[in-house]
This record gives sequence, C-alpha cells and structure tokens, in this order.
Amino acid sequence: MPTRVALLHGAGYTGGELIRLLLNHPNYELALVTSRSQAGEPVWKTHPHLRGQTELRFAESGDAAMDGIDAVFIAAEHGQSAVLTAGLLANGYQGAIVDLSSDFRLKNPADYDTWYGLKHPHPELIPRFQYGLAEVYGPYAPGTRFIANPGCFATGIELALWPIARRLGAFDAAITAITGASGSGAKPSATTHFPTRDGNVRAYKVLAHQHTPEIQQTLGAGCRLLLTPVSGPWVRGIWGTIQLTLPEELASAAAITRLFEEAYAGRPLVRLWPDELPELRYAVNTPFCDIGWVVRGNALVLGFAIDNLLKGASSQAIQNLNLVLGLPETAGLIPHESPQTNPIAQTIY
Repeated sequence: MPTRVALLHGAGYTGGELIRLLLNHPNYELALVTSRSQAGEPVWKTHPHLRGQTELRFAESGDAAMDGIDAVFIAAEHGQSAVLTAGLLANGYQGAIVDLSSDFRLKNPADYDTWYGLKHPHPELIPRFQYGLAEVYGPYAPGTRFIANPGCFATGIELALWPIARRLGAFDAAITAITGASGSGAKPSATTHFPTRDGNVRAYKVLAHQHTPEIQQTLGAGCRLLLTPVSGPWVRGIWGTIQLTLPEELASAAAITRLFEEAYAGRPLVRLWPDELPELRYAVNTPFCDIGWVVRGNALVLGFAIDNLLKGASSQAIQNLNLVLGLPETAGLIPHESPQTNPIAQTIY
C-alpha cells in the first residue's frame, strides 16, 4: 500500500513542485492539499502545469481530513508551520512531518527573534526536529519522524563547504550567491517585479541573510561566513562561488578532490565537478547539488549550483521523507528503470 501524504499550504511555487513530484512518486499517494486562499479550487487552476494530472481540490484546512494520513509536508509561511505542527500533535497525529519553513531549523529559539523578527510560537517542539541536510546528517537515527528541511541558500553553501569544515574546523569563507526570482515566493513585491529584476543584479541582506545562523550551525563556530546574497535576472536556480585560503597540506587540486570524494561517496544527489565550476543550467530542474572547485596555490574557489525549488526545497523534502520511511533517498527523484519514471523531465514555471 502506498504511503498516504498530505501537503499543507500547497499554493506556492514550492507546493506546486511538491505536488508534481508526489503525483509521480511510486511509493506515495497524495491524498490532501490545503490552501486558505484557494480553498475549493482545483489544484491545477493554481498550478496549470498539473492540468490533466490530478482532480484534487484545495481544502481549507487539514484538521478534518487527517485520518489515514501517514506523512505531512508543511509549506507554510515562517512562524505558521510551528502552529500547524502543534495543532497536528494536539489532535493525535502520529505520522512523519517534513517542514519546509524555517521554524525548526535553528536550535536556539532566541535566534528566530534575531534573524526572522518573530518570537517562536512553540520552542518546546524544536528539539523534536532533525535538521534535514541528508548528505551530512542522514541516514537518520531510527525513530526519527520530524524533519526541518534546510533553506535554499543554506543547502548549497553547506554542501559546498562541509567537506572543508570537517577537515579544517576554522577558516574564513567569502561567499557570493545569486538566486532566481522564484526564491522570493509567488507573491510579487517591488524587488521581484520583472522590470526591476530583468537584466539586473542586486545585492541584498549583505552579511545579514537569515540563512547565516543555519549554515553556521552545520559548519561549526570556527567557520567565519561573509555572505553576499544577490538577486539574479532568471526564474529559478542558485549559483554561487566561495573563496577561501587553504593551509599548505590541502593546497592542491588532488587534495581537495579527495576531500569531496570521501565526503560524498555513495550520495547520489551531489555531483562533483573537479577542476572547474559548475554551470547553473545543468542543475536547474534537477534534484542535484553540483559542486566544483579550482585551486591556484593556496587559493580555493568553490562553485555550487542548485535548483532552489527542488534541491533547495521540494525534492530535498521528498529525499528526507524517503530516508525517514526507509526508502532509497532517490525514490521518485531520479529514474531507476526507465526515463518515463523520472518526474524531473519536464521544465515548469
């Protein structure tokens, strides 16, 4: 029997990608999708690429329809996921939860006030969530049910730096990362308006992006991050470079290659590009994080590329649920038998 899955707050870009992937997943049945603003409407009206693929309609709330649900994805706004989670647990929900918001990523509740400008509504639930960077923390301990899905910038930067951080412990990293417009969500704003964004790049939240403490938490206090996020003139995908100085014992392309090959051996959703930096176009519309590097003397430049809606959100969420339920982490994400089984084959948005 397939695992019956619900998606709470599924009207955004991330929700559209999750629905598409879940409809094609061989082990999951998408039984419920909620949205306050689109309640009663067919899912395909909000996500036209799903026309002809599902007859599901958005429900206003999942409270009355959770019987028989085995796993829940939550794609609510920051601050709302914790409220929804508390409600689920109060109503006796016993299944898995993968939360795509920031609500359970940071271990210190005070950091939410500092970095997100909100007092955490349910700090008592934070310790129950496992941070879901699968390539670093997975496979997860038996009994793990609740996953905090990482942020999009955090995913790319952590995966690019983790092999270095676990070897060096302390280092400075100067990061420039450029993101597409879909990273700002479906609701338009002055800075995501097409005439403002097209043909333009604009730095924002310089040295103050909210994913910084999340990255620091994974890489350790010895890593000094200097992050410049940049708004790019495309729809989806994050491309970034990281510059740092190597100690003599690591100052060679061969040494860096060994670090990354050892770190990601057997992790199929990280692709390595030795002696070059990856291009964004090959990562977009895939569940992969592409990482490359160039070494000159003791200078190292790392490059990374991900699809912010997939590896930075939806496909990573499915990767995490796969691991929680004991499935191959690539189930429903890359083909195992034939190209027809691959839901990533189409380009949307």
